[in-house]
Amino acid sequence: MGQIIVLRAGPLTSVQDLGRPRHRALGVSRGGALDPCAAQIANLLVTNPAETGLLEVTLGALRLRFADARRVAWCGGGFAVEIAGSKISAGRPAVVRPGEELKIGPSQCGCRMWLAISGGVEVPAVLGSRSTDLRSGFGGYNGRALRDGDELSLGKATALAPDTARIAPWGAPPEWAQTAMRTPILRVVRGTEWAGFERRARNAFLETAFTVGTQADRMGVRLEGAVLSRKSKREMLSEAVAPGTVQVANDGQPILLLGDCQTIGGYPKIAHVITVDLPRAAQLQPNDIVRFEEVAPPEATALFVERENDLQLFRVGLALRTL
Repeated sequence: MGQIIVLRAGPLTSVQDLGRPRHRALGVSRGGALDPCAAQIANLLVTNPAETGLLEVTLGALRLRFADARRVAWCGGGFAVEIAGSKISAGRPAVVRPGEELKIGPSQCGCRMWLAISGGVEVPAVLGSRSTDLRSGFGGYNGRALRDGDELSLGKATALAPDTARIAPWGAPPEWAQTAMRTPILRVVRGTEWAGFERRARNAFLETAFTVGTQADRMGVRLEGAVLSRKSKREMLSEAVAPGTVQVANDGQPILLLGDCQTIGGYPKIAHVITVDLPRAAQLQPNDIVRFEEVAPPEATALFVERENDLQLFRVGLALRTL
């Protein structure tokens, strides 16, 4: 087994995978990579199974030293990544050799990236997942974000020939590799309480822009903009929520829930961001501007099926390639 040493952990770097989707009935958040699609693509590029543990890096400033040769690949925001002076683009597999350092600078667009390493990050599985649940303090590396000096074990990976090229001449499509946008538009379907909001509130939700507030993390982001008023102020019973749910707090401001969100909530749900747009939502950070656009449920389903089909074709293409 190999190992990496965390020389500099950055503001928030954690071990993630595809999460814990089968434990919501017990009150356990799904968690996992906030952009599961980017995490899968990065893993597939280094010949890992899609669900392998990898690193989610927030705001960059990460430095890693490798004990042995490994393939690496990353997807996500607009980061500057380099190995021994060679710049590594998003979605392009690269080789890091024994003793070399991988450095990730600050992002120029978006705030998160997913770094896959051949063999995967080896930490104990909790409830069937290696993901770090930061709020509950379990999973990942001792249930917490990485710190300077941490040492991570890596799983067994296929040996690399000494003459293997530093950077592969092929990779994932650019629109898959980098999903961050300056002013993203998030497509939504109507929430269960859509009709309970005043008409002007529904119009404002779809026709005006919102600013991401300072309260933004893996659980969700609070948005600031037009006040979204309800027809009735009656209290609601708590109901199921999920990543992508847009709740409206008592002050009339929306809250967009992300991967580490709670399993139930008592705020009314005006809308739900469609699955294929959650990668854009995962890149939101304070002061970003975001807009919403309504689509019908059949269109949301069709977009999801199209993406899954494309991802399956991508898997087949990689399987046919000799790495």
